[in-house]
Amino acid sequence: MGMLCAVSFNRYGRLYYLDPGDLRPRVGDWVLVPTDDGPEVAECVWAAQWVDEDTSGFPRLAGMATEADLRRDELLRRRKAEAKVAAKRLIREHGLPMKVVAVDHVLDSSSSGSNGPRTTIYFTAPHRVDFRSLVRDLGATLHCRVELRQLSARDSARVQGGIGSCGRDLCCATFLTDFEPVTIRMAKDQDLPLNPLRISGACGRLMCCLKYEHPLYAGSATYPAAGQRVQTPDGPAKVVSRHPPSETVTVRQLSDGAVKRCALSEVCGSRRAYEDRS
Repeated sequence: MGMLCAVSFNRYGRLYYLDPGDLRPRVGDWVLVPTDDGPEVAECVWAAQWVDEDTSGFPRLAGMATEADLRRDELLRRRKAEAKVAAKRLIREHGLPMKVVAVDHVLDSSSSGSNGPRTTIYFTAPHRVDFRSLVRDLGATLHCRVELRQLSARDSARVQGGIGSCGRDLCCATFLTDFEPVTIRMAKDQDLPLNPLRISGACGRLMCCLKYEHPLYAGSATYPAAGQRVQTPDGPAKVVSRHPPSETVTVRQLSDGAVKRCALSEVCGSRRAYEDRS
């Protein structure tokens, strides 16, 4: 048991959970979060609270942000905005098929092994791009060392964030730490329509949430197939669809055409029903 608080580097951005230590930040307070390039300013969006989890593995807040830290953060944000505008302009001038996704700027990168400011520009492109001349022009324009990193479609969605078809924030931008393989077989096993617009996420790839309930469907050999005739408490019926998470099936009664949902154990014709009756 320990205390945790949640912070965000951008308004409505991804939440990061940290151990407040001896600090007690309130909602709206500015705090310092340890990063590879030194402490960065973030806003507390969830005040420190006791939780039932073991918090020993969470990073600890570096302190409360001072006026000097806030001025430095404002300068950092201004540098990022300037770098993004310059990158978009030079990409158009060079005629490169690139899209700027995010910009990161470090005022002093001595902690990472090299002195002076550094700007990292993250972009997407349909294929590999020769951006050597672009890097030279960006360095001359921004007067700092410039790095360009190409992101995959999934990483791009994670960085930009957004709202999924479920109406919630993207999983990759909130709690997912690693991308696990997702296949079209998972959609087939769940009887989902194989329409790319229905099963694709904001990144254009198969939705990560297809994997969440797939183990339930993968072990559903006891369920009758769609179209199979079964016996229900109200008489013979034909299976319309199955719902492994709730262990039910939807059937259409052959007598009057009524559609209803029945528990799997009540449907004769499924292996589960026979097992429950034995």
